[in-house]
Amino acid sequence: MKIVKSKRPIRPFFHKSLKWVFWVSISLYVSTSLLINHVPNTKPTSNNTHHHQLLPTNPKTRSSRFVPRALFESTPQKPLQKPKPTINLDLKIYIYELPEQYNSDWLSNDRCSTHLFASEVAIHSALMGSEVRTLDPYEADFFFVPVYLNCNFSTENGFPSTHQSRGLISSAVRFVSSNMPFWNRSDGADHVFVASHDYGPCFHSIEGDAIRDGIPEVLRKSIFLQTFGVTFRHTCQEAEHVLIPPYVPPGSLRSTEEGFPVDGKRVIPAFFRGKVEVHPKNFSGRVYSKGVRTMIWRKFKRNRKFFYLRRHRIEDYQSEIRRSVFCLCPLGWAPWSPRLVESVALGCVPVIIADGIRLPFSETVRWPEISLTVAERDVGKLGRILRHVANTNLTTIQRNLWDPAKTGALLFNDRVESGDATWHVIRSLRERLIHRSYRRTLISANEHVTRQTD
Repeated sequence: MKIVKSKRPIRPFFHKSLKWVFWVSISLYVSTSLLINHVPNTKPTSNNTHHHQLLPTNPKTRSSRFVPRALFESTPQKPLQKPKPTINLDLKIYIYELPEQYNSDWLSNDRCSTHLFASEVAIHSALMGSEVRTLDPYEADFFFVPVYLNCNFSTENGFPSTHQSRGLISSAVRFVSSNMPFWNRSDGADHVFVASHDYGPCFHSIEGDAIRDGIPEVLRKSIFLQTFGVTFRHTCQEAEHVLIPPYVPPGSLRSTEEGFPVDGKRVIPAFFRGKVEVHPKNFSGRVYSKGVRTMIWRKFKRNRKFFYLRRHRIEDYQSEIRRSVFCLCPLGWAPWSPRLVESVALGCVPVIIADGIRLPFSETVRWPEISLTVAERDVGKLGRILRHVANTNLTTIQRNLWDPAKTGALLFNDRVESGDATWHVIRSLRERLIHRSYRRTLISANEHVTRQTD
C-alpha cells in the first residue's frame, strides 16, 4: 500500500514558542517605556520651579488674574507625632511649693491652662513630672518659681489683666526669700520665672507703659522664660532670658489635623482672621499693630480671589489655617503671635510681618526655611510678594514645614518629651549652668582650690 504524505507542513514546537516569546517581549518593551515616560519628576530644578502652570481662580469666568496651581494642590497630612521619651539633660531643678493663691487657685477657670499665655501653667506641670526635678534644694542648679500671672481675666474684654502681676510676683519673691536661703545667696540669679505676656517681665500689654516701668528691680538678676524678643536693644529683654513660643494646646491641633481629609486641598491662598482696627485709634501714644493690620484690610479686603480676611475669631479657626497656603502673622500690640505656632503645626506657610522680631528655638526651627518675612513698610506689596513665592520656592518651603521636629519644638506637652518646647527650655538652661548655677559655681571653685593645693 502506498503511503501518501500530507501536504500540510509540520511546524516544530520550538518555532511556536519563539513566536510567543517575541510578542511578549515587544509588549513588555512598550509597557515599560510608557511607565518610564510618565513617572513624575519630583526633584525641583531651577527651571521647573519658576514655570508653574497657571489656572484661572474661577473656572466659570475668564479673568486677567491667575493663581499658581501649586496654591491649590493638596499637601500630605502633617504628622503631629508624639515626641520621643525625654532624655537626661544633666541638671537639676527645684520647684518651690508656693501657697495656692500664687498658682493652683487660678485653675478654677479653665482658660487659665489653655489661652495663649498658658505656657506658665504648661511648663510648671511638665517640670513637676520631669526627671530633672529634684526634691532636695541643695542639689538644685536652678529654682523654678511657679507664679501664674496671666489668669486674672478682665470682665470687660476677657483678656488677661496685668495690673496685679507686679504685686503678685513681688509677693512670691518675699515668700521664697524669707522661708528658704537660696534666693538670698544668689540674689535670685539662679531662679527662673515664666513671663509669657506681651512684653515679658515688664508686665504690660502696651509698649510705652512697659518701657516706662521696665523690669522690677528685685527681678533684674533672675532668668525669664518669655515670649517677647526683638533683635534690637529693648528694656523688656535686659534680664537674662530664654525665648519661648506662645502656648497653643497640642490637643486642639491634633483634633484639627485628624479631622481633615488626608488628601484635603489647601483652597485658601492667603489667610488672616483676627483683630483689625478699621479706624485705628492712638492709644497711649501707639496705634494698634502700627497700622499694619489696617493696611492689609484696606488694601486687600476686596481681592477675595486671593485673600481671605476676617476680623473676628470663630470656633473652627484652626481648620481655616489647615486649608490655607499662606497664613499672615502681623504684629498686634506685641510682635509675636500664636499664629506662628498654629501655622507651622498645621502646615501653612507663616508670613511674618513684625520688624525686628526674634523667634524661639532658632537652632532647631530654622525659620527662614519655613516662613516668609515681609517688612512692615512693604505690606502694600503683599499680593505681589506671595504670588512670586508661589511661582518660585513655595514647594520647597512646604516640604520644610513637613519636618515634625519643627512642630514638636513649638509645643508644650503634659510631660517633658525629647525635642518639645519644655525640653528646649531645659537645654537652654543647661547652657547657662556655669554662669548661673550657684551650686556649679561652688563646685568649680572647690575644684580650682583643690588643683592649687595639689
